[in-house]
Amino acid sequence: MTLPVALSGSDVIGQAKTGTGKTLGFGLPLLERVTVPADVEAGRATPEQLTDAPQALVVVPTRELCQQVTNDLLTAGKVRNVRVLAIYGGRAYEPQVEALKKGVDVIVGTPGRLLDLAGQRKLDLSHIRGLVLDEADEMLDLGFLPDVERIITMLPAKRQTMLFSATMPGAVISLARRYMSQPTHINATSPDDEGTTVKNTVQHVYRAHNMDKPEMLARILQADGRGLAMIFCRTKRTAADIAEQLEKRGFASGAVHGDLGQGAREQALRAFRNGKVDVLVCTDVAARGIDVEGVTHVVNYQSPEDEKTYLHRIGRTGRAGAKGIAITLVDWDDIPRWQLINKALDLKFPDPPETYSTSPHLFEELGIPAGTKGVLPRADRTRAGLRAEEVEDLGETGGRGRKSAAPAPAREEREPRTRTPRQRRRTRGGAAAEAGAATVPAPAQEAAPVAPAGDEAPEAPRTPRRRRRTRASAPEAVVETAVAVAEAPVVPAPVAEAAPVTEAAPVAEPVAETKPRRRRSRAVAKPVTEETAAPVAEAPAAPAPAEFQTVAVAAGIAEPVAEPKAVRPRRRARIVKPADEVEI
Repeated sequence: MTLPVALSGSDVIGQAKTGTGKTLGFGLPLLERVTVPADVEAGRATPEQLTDAPQALVVVPTRELCQQVTNDLLTAGKVRNVRVLAIYGGRAYEPQVEALKKGVDVIVGTPGRLLDLAGQRKLDLSHIRGLVLDEADEMLDLGFLPDVERIITMLPAKRQTMLFSATMPGAVISLARRYMSQPTHINATSPDDEGTTVKNTVQHVYRAHNMDKPEMLARILQADGRGLAMIFCRTKRTAADIAEQLEKRGFASGAVHGDLGQGAREQALRAFRNGKVDVLVCTDVAARGIDVEGVTHVVNYQSPEDEKTYLHRIGRTGRAGAKGIAITLVDWDDIPRWQLINKALDLKFPDPPETYSTSPHLFEELGIPAGTKGVLPRADRTRAGLRAEEVEDLGETGGRGRKSAAPAPAREEREPRTRTPRQRRRTRGGAAAEAGAATVPAPAQEAAPVAPAGDEAPEAPRTPRRRRRTRASAPEAVVETAVAVAEAPVVPAPVAEAAPVTEAAPVAEPVAETKPRRRRSRAVAKPVTEETAAPVAEAPAAPAPAEFQTVAVAAGIAEPVAEPKAVRPRRRARIVKPADEVEI
């Protein structure tokens, strides 16, 4: 129905059920509108019509669909040698830019990467003759509408525009008419196919408990006649968790969701197509347009958001005349949502039966052998698995969840340290603490043994004290210094060699007297001279407290000397000028 209208050059809005061949419905007219060297040789075109700029553009919402449409168009245009290029995110820019420089006829891409290359002037859209928006309603739902409008403004005004999707809401049709010229709306249905779902797909809906769903799923996957199976989850975390659980149960499973890098997503989908993996757990990113031959079962592990998502999910099976089975597990919390979907699609499952992994009707309806458990027997584990498919190096630009394929190098073991760690000596004011300890005896509470006079005290090996990073308060610093002095060996020095007090004590410098502005002034400390210091030296020294002795030992002085009082800085008077003297 589409080919006669599209080949004539008219704008088309195509709507058909999943699996009815929409890709070639718009792909063949696009390939016919492209001018290639084979047309010049056959005399259908002139050499002036040849160009290296792209002549047709297909915009798709997801990366997986972009790759699939590209492969289909390459197969269809192989005889005429049509150059088709896929442009989507998650891959390196350089290979795509090099391919654009060599020349491209048809481009299939996602909106984000198309805008990036067009903004960098790497992509020329001025020679586009045909535009196709595949899965138009999905691009509207995903928020791609502003990007699509920007892309359309870069295209020539005279072109052919086609929209294709399995579901076409009224908002999309009214939006499409703004950018289309007298479009023809084609709704293809089979005469014997009633309703919105495909007749060849048998649907089962069960009310299942969330904690029993993994066991139910493992038994459903062991049904008779099961080929490839796709399991759809609502969240990325659930998809990753279910794929891991199925792998532990013995199934060859892979995952496709947004948290994986593009290389891992393509690896899982490629292994699924090649048969190395027979169970693909994915989110709704793989619910649009993915066509894999041999998919017999589709399981909705979590209830879909709306009726459109449900149609696209179960449309992965029962394609091109084949038969399939769609199973939906509805949790108790999702019953209201499912009833809305059931009413919108006019299905016959308003109240799903309560089902568990041991329910007899589950085994009977799905053809599960009696006595099947939730672990796949070792005799049935014949698939190679996901690890048998190599990960292609795509030069990813920012994919999440990527893991390096190469194993990390083993950490080399270091040889044990043999040398003795260097001992640090604590100093105060440039003088060693041991030198200061010789002038004043250590406190009596933890005194070290004193060596007899004339004999040298043997140096015992000390354990290096662990230094603390934080600053200690004053009492803690005093105790710490006292312990350090107590641990050091003390040798009493002769009295004659002791330094005088006047030489050990630092002399306070005279403070410059300033004339205070106010009458009240603080007393200024007098400078210490020889006359004032002499009586202090002759007078008998009073025993100082233990705290002052400890500080004196640590600082290398005999007695604490009172510091002069600081002079309070003068305060300047603020002069307020009268209003008539203020400069304006």
